[in-house]
Amino acid sequence: MASILVIGGTGYAGSHIVSEAVSRGHEVTLVSRNEPAEKIDGVTYRTGDLTEQVPDLAGIDVVVAALSPRGSNEGALRGAYGSLAKAAAGAGARFVAIGGFSSLRPAEGAPRFAEAGEIPAEFAAEATEMNAILGDLLADDSLGEWVFVSPAAEFGAYAPGEKLGHYRTSHEVALFDADGKSAIGGADFGAAVVDEIEKPTLQRGQISFAY
Repeated sequence: MASILVIGGTGYAGSHIVSEAVSRGHEVTLVSRNEPAEKIDGVTYRTGDLTEQVPDLAGIDVVVAALSPRGSNEGALRGAYGSLAKAAAGAGARFVAIGGFSSLRPAEGAPRFAEAGEIPAEFAAEATEMNAILGDLLADDSLGEWVFVSPAAEFGAYAPGEKLGHYRTSHEVALFDADGKSAIGGADFGAAVVDEIEKPTLQRGQISFAY
């Protein structure tokens, strides 16, 4: 059993990770700006804002950051994630950053989607900031164990899907099915992340999940 702290655990990705982790018997602490109206049995709830202060990581084995650079977070997450990654390394905790699809590459050696100048304008700032976070992690040799997780292109509350109980894994290259679709449901994504927490396949690097 691991002690897992999830920052942004009330969001779409974070909530599925929290639910999956607590269902497997892990000790889960959820950090959000405000306590949710509905709580999950077995989860410890704390309030806090990562853009203002890194939470206490004493006794934590794994730190999951599942925030999006939107609203008041826009432009603030890069520095906040950098501070959190360093704090996790200092505490001996593994750092898991939930990123976006745009940080993946369409093919081996190709530019990442966020770097190719083809992201729609309404998503460009978010994609650029999350991709910069990945770049910072890759460039900092002083960090401990970390993984940057990219979901499939079709991922979010707009397409929750049903839990299928399976997924495929890649690293920097995006996964598509035979019809050219890249998708994963929230529940299966949560299971994939917790699988990686329980049995790490990477010490430092990027991983992606899709059907």
